[in-house]
Amino acid sequence: MAKKRSKTTKKPARKATRKKATRRTTKAATRSARITAADGPRTKAQVYREIAENTDLPRAKIAEVFDVLGQMIQKDLGKRGPGVFNVAGLMKVTVQRKPATKARKGVNPFTGEEMMFKAKPARNVVKVRPLKALKDLAPKP
Repeated sequence: MAKKRSKTTKKPARKATRKKATRRTTKAATRSARITAADGPRTKAQVYREIAENTDLPRAKIAEVFDVLGQMIQKDLGKRGPGVFNVAGLMKVTVQRKPATKARKGVNPFTGEEMMFKAKPARNVVKVRPLKALKDLAPKP
């Protein structure tokens, strides 16, 4: 005798329900409201004081952080360093080492007369390029 097959129906697959993203308020978000625009360029002391007030760190620690940052930039831009330093996605500091040039004859582009261009010593040219995050912080015209 043949066995009867029992009919079983598959249940439809349940869709995965997404959890709604909840916003968390962080200390940084609530503290940023206290920072206001300065009347003019901020001094070093004003920058240190503003950071100290908004991070609850002592000013001495903030001064240490800036000192270490300066030392890191110095090492990276020095002779043995890579010549490039990125500041937390805000800017890129680069150094270009230009060799010395000899005195030479040339033509003045404005007057067209021949003249002597002075010799220049070897020098380091430091350039700071803004990165996308810094450009986005500036208001659109």
